[in-house]
Amino acid sequence: MTPADVKFALRVPDDVAAVLKKLHPAIKSQVRAGLASILANPNRGKALKDELHGLRSYRVKRFRIIYRIKAEKRHIEIIAVGPRRIIYEETFRILSRNRHF
Repeated sequence: MTPADVKFALRVPDDVAAVLKKLHPAIKSQVRAGLASILANPNRGKALKDELHGLRSYRVKRFRIIYRIKAEKRHIEIIAVGPRRIIYEETFRILSRNRHF
C-alpha cells in the first residue's frame, strides 16, 4: 500500500472554521478546493523549516493553509489559514500558545 492509498480525515479546529466562515466567498471556495487537494495528497504542500518544522504550507493565491500530517492517526490537522504576509507569524503564535511543538 502506497502513501497515496491511505485515506486521511481532515480536522479543522473551531478557531480555523471561524476564520473560514468570514472569508470572501471567492476565497472561501478556493480554500475549500485547496483543502480537498491536501486531503487527496497530503504531501502536496511545502514542508516548512526551523520553528515550523513538521508543518506544511499549501498555497491558495495569496493565502496559505498551514497543516500537520498525523500519519499514525490518519488525519490532517489544519493549524491556520490566512494571507501569506501574516500567516507564518500567526502560526508560530498559535503553536506557542497551544504548545504543539
